[in-house]
Amino acid sequence: MSYESIAVLMFSTMLLMMITGQRVFGAIGFVAVVAAISLWGPGGSDMGFSSVMKLMKWNSLLTLPMFVFMGYVMSESRLAEDLYKMFHVWFGPLPGGLAVGTIMLMVMISAMNGLSVAGMAIGATIALPELVKRNYDKLMISGVIQGGSSLGILIPPSVVLVLFAQIARQPVSQLWLAGLLPGLLMASLFVVYIVTRCWLNPSLAPKMTAEERAEVSWPERIRLLRAGLLPLVIFGAMMIPFIKGWTSLTEASVVGALTAVGAAVIKGRFTREVFEVATRSTLAITTMFMLIIMAALSFGAVFDGLGAGRAIENFFIRDLGLTAWEVLILMQLSFLIMGMFLDDTAMLVIVAPIYVGLAKALGFDLIWYGILYTITCQIAYLTPPFGYNLFLMRAMAPSDFTLPMIYRSVFPFVAVMVITLIVVMVFPEIALWLPEVLL
Repeated sequence: MSYESIAVLMFSTMLLMMITGQRVFGAIGFVAVVAAISLWGPGGSDMGFSSVMKLMKWNSLLTLPMFVFMGYVMSESRLAEDLYKMFHVWFGPLPGGLAVGTIMLMVMISAMNGLSVAGMAIGATIALPELVKRNYDKLMISGVIQGGSSLGILIPPSVVLVLFAQIARQPVSQLWLAGLLPGLLMASLFVVYIVTRCWLNPSLAPKMTAEERAEVSWPERIRLLRAGLLPLVIFGAMMIPFIKGWTSLTEASVVGALTAVGAAVIKGRFTREVFEVATRSTLAITTMFMLIIMAALSFGAVFDGLGAGRAIENFFIRDLGLTAWEVLILMQLSFLIMGMFLDDTAMLVIVAPIYVGLAKALGFDLIWYGILYTITCQIAYLTPPFGYNLFLMRAMAPSDFTLPMIYRSVFPFVAVMVITLIVVMVFPEIALWLPEVLL
């Protein structure tokens, strides 16, 4: 059997195992171990050990539990509730005002946590009940929460960009800054879509009535407005020292976590229960990430040992004779297709090393390419049949939010994400301007 056939067999076997419901790290790790031992005998088992050692040397991964813990502290201590009340009061009169507030809440949460799951948790526990209570359309509710929560992997501090920085050997600070404007652009397009759609069809999102607005005094509105400064304080306390070079990435993540804890303590909401839930959830998510990365590193080592990376590069450039931009578009399309079946972390560690080398060989800026990759990850989070956010939404939402309805709700937001991807591809300055100015 040729090496190309072995690579195809490995990838198809892994996808088949995932489709049958196997855990991601189990499917990837099993295929990697079986392939390594089959190809290289007992010595192939060293690949798994080498992957563990490589994982332990990635110092930037120490930021992962800090960012996750920070997000859960914000969620469990109900600090995000004040933010949501602020958005409800100030944006309620707009068409779809509460949905707009939900998107803005997700932007704020993204600035404090680098994972989509934190936004989903906050959206499902805080925003969803309020949107349902105010008779918002269920398709709109589902789409807003899922689309908004995906911003967490693009707006800094993004954990996905930290992992990409390790793979591509690029500065995390530049990737974070590069993700900021595209993330805000995507959030703005979400808002434009929501306001336009609800203006054309007001029944989708009833406005806040005059009586409801009158119940909230101006002093209360100002107090809620001050609550919106809290995420900015946490974000600034973490990002400014890092960008200025006063702290390392790991130290900055610790500063962010401690600032979030300090804010919860000042508000009188940092209880033993909050600490326990945040710690347990952080441990579970961090362990899941580590297992997936470890298995994917092993898979990638076997894949690379077969020469698959060089074969793909030769296939695109030499055999097909494609231009650099045509290859780039094909890479993005393949990420979108793989995202229907693979976890974003698995895609990053298995496929990204191959594509990063290809993008570099084609002369593309790897900071810009990292943002394109991350946007495709956001789309992958929402695309059926195995979009990560789809299943999170089904698990957290009431029973009347059926899976087919959740599937249908995401398509307008996926379309907005695709538009953002195209805009950033056509105008790379959107991603590259901020790193060039500030660094």
